[in-house]
Amino acid sequence: MIANRLELYIARHVLAAIAVVLLIVVGLDLLSALIDELDRLSDRYQFGAMLQYLALTIPRRIYEMLPLSALVGCLIGLGSLASQSELTVMRAAGFSTARIVLGVFKPVLLLMLLELTLGQFIAPATERLALSGRAVALASDGILRANEGAWHRDGNEFIHIAAVEPGGVIHGITRYQYGDDEGLLRSSYARIGKASDDGWILQDVRETRFVDGRTEARQLEEEHWITGLSPGLLSVIIVDPVDLSITGLARYSGYLEEQGVNSDNYRLAFWGKLLQPLSIAALVLIGVSFIFGPLRNVTAGQRVIAGVIGGVCFKFAQDILGPASSVFGFPPLLAVSLPILICFAVGFLLLRRAG
Repeated sequence: MIANRLELYIARHVLAAIAVVLLIVVGLDLLSALIDELDRLSDRYQFGAMLQYLALTIPRRIYEMLPLSALVGCLIGLGSLASQSELTVMRAAGFSTARIVLGVFKPVLLLMLLELTLGQFIAPATERLALSGRAVALASDGILRANEGAWHRDGNEFIHIAAVEPGGVIHGITRYQYGDDEGLLRSSYARIGKASDDGWILQDVRETRFVDGRTEARQLEEEHWITGLSPGLLSVIIVDPVDLSITGLARYSGYLEEQGVNSDNYRLAFWGKLLQPLSIAALVLIGVSFIFGPLRNVTAGQRVIAGVIGGVCFKFAQDILGPASSVFGFPPLLAVSLPILICFAVGFLLLRRAG
């Protein structure tokens, strides 16, 4: 009974510290994003729309910041108990290091579940709404900015789509069709498109064809665009790979491979999101091992600095190994899992030495 209370006591301290750290880092990230977004304000994209966009990006920011916050929060929460000799008293009373680690990891398991839920269900949906809403709000006279949206290749056609709305509506569709000799055959721009059974119905289409060294321009009220790009796939390509769901990444990677397009970035993002909860566990284990080892008798400020440096080094290692996997040809799974495995190995080694 006493052991369970001690575990709950440790869990409360650690979880509260992680929550405070997460609130601070997400708040700072939002403040930085708000300053960047001020340059985009216009008659159509007003302050209220900007706040709505920032609010919809909060789940994605929490998802990104949770591993670092877990490491720093663990160092602060468990470190405060160590500084007040509470951990020493617990161990002297027969409460083993393993039970202390168990007390830390009970709330961490909840954080891992939260991370998985955010990455699969919540953050991808809110990020799509945020990006499409901002892209539509930035429209001027019915024409969307070319730097919004995403490019995609479908066979011999290169496509730019400015925004994808829920319910099968797309905006600003620019298409460039090339022949087998890589010569440009046709370009077109459609203001809006709506999903149909076998593709899209494009409206207000301006088309230019390149025939025998001359151009032929015409305007169409509607055009039936037959393509394998479903609303689900388009909602995937409109956001960065790291902002997609796990199942969306798997589905789109397979689609790219069918088209003969390199899918390494999406495979890398897939394994990164799938193993992200394990990143939290690995970083927390490093934090716990540091409290019983090198950071046992240092100040709270030094623990925060150590946590930030450790988290940044972990992220830097994954960011370096990711592109390296494409250059040197080793599996994306290895690029994502290697830093995690190293953290687990170092954490277990330090805890074993601490007894």
